[in-house]
Amino acid sequence: MKHCIIAVALSLFFVPAASAYDYVAGFNKWSVFKDTVNGEPVCYAVTRAEDKAPKSADHGDVVFFVSFFRSSQLPQSSLRVSFDLREDLKGKAIVGGRSYALYAVGKEAFVTNTDERSIEQSLKRGSELRVETTSGRNTEVAYSFSLSGSSNAIDKARALCN
Repeated sequence: MKHCIIAVALSLFFVPAASAYDYVAGFNKWSVFKDTVNGEPVCYAVTRAEDKAPKSADHGDVVFFVSFFRSSQLPQSSLRVSFDLREDLKGKAIVGGRSYALYAVGKEAFVTNTDERSIEQSLKRGSELRVETTSGRNTEVAYSFSLSGSSNAIDKARALCN
């Protein structure tokens, strides 16, 4: 259910002219948005990849976000890309030397529920996030995201949807 909500919300995020989400605030490299999806408030702390590898690939828009749903106590950390990911291979998110497994569903890769609180704290304390995964065409891809402003953005998104 959450994955469907995220897909709908992200489609709004990538189509600004037709979207109904509200920009709330910016914190350095991160932004906060609020939306209502299926009657439920959803809040996002969002950042875009600053580095994409391999350089020869057409990556399109690459976004990492931490989402909060009023109906859930856990955040949802995930990567959104413009192409399908290999669902049979785990990816990983690396923050401050700690690695978190990612599982792919279509164009998104999600942190497992058991790691959500831990990665949230790592994202708030770290300086860089690196995500590594495999495209549906077997291309190993890697993305780097600045965590400058992540703590304030994550806290603001959480507060908006609590």
